[in-house]
Amino acid sequence: MRTPIIAGNWKMYKTARQTAETIRALCGAVAGVSDVEMVVCPPFLGLPAAVEAAQGSRIGIGAQNCYWEKEGAFTGEVAVPMLADLGVSHVIVGHSERRQYFGETDATVDKKVAAVLAAGLSPIACVGETLEEREAGRTLAILERQVREGLARHLGAAALVVAYEPVWAIGTGKTATPVQAQEIHAFLRSLAGTLAGQAVADRLRILYGGSVKPENIATLMAQPDVDGGLVGGASLDAASFAKIVRFRG
Repeated sequence: MRTPIIAGNWKMYKTARQTAETIRALCGAVAGVSDVEMVVCPPFLGLPAAVEAAQGSRIGIGAQNCYWEKEGAFTGEVAVPMLADLGVSHVIVGHSERRQYFGETDATVDKKVAAVLAAGLSPIACVGETLEEREAGRTLAILERQVREGLARHLGAAALVVAYEPVWAIGTGKTATPVQAQEIHAFLRSLAGTLAGQAVADRLRILYGGSVKPENIATLMAQPDVDGGLVGGASLDAASFAKIVRFRG
């Protein structure tokens, strides 16, 4: 039985003070939830405040990115051991916005996932196709390349979480239908089975990301291969995020 994960990606929103206020409100809103793993990923500068505000709760705090070297002359980068020292539990790797705007590749995803796992943290590794790729009928080929080149050697790690985020559905208000999400998640699980064995595929948790809201989470989570959500804008409000976490009603 795979434990569902609902992870919030706050992107470049909220100051440290706003982060602490929202996390405290969220702690109250999700009190008593024990059957869903919850993760919130604020900007780097909000991480210490988030970790402090989440103490004593079941909310894990994640980072939105990292660098793969432990230390060195890499101006502006943040190493995974630094995140671990703060009390961070998860790190998003390979988000489509990192790929689109900052040159993230399958090769750098591979390195970052390795670094996150080596530090004892959980990577939330993102894969997904653009609208152009989908319309060209290349969705499965793109996803297979991203998995083979960025994730294949890490699939056996129990801490690895994969997030399917169709780029055309991020921040657009568009969402893959439950049937579309299930088809892709089933493909990813089958691919994991081919690459790492059925036992690995059966335990691998695969999240859906792309305009996840309180209104659509239940139908998405009803699909057998959808194990949670990577939530963007709807995670910025504690009440909205709590509704998603409580998708079972």
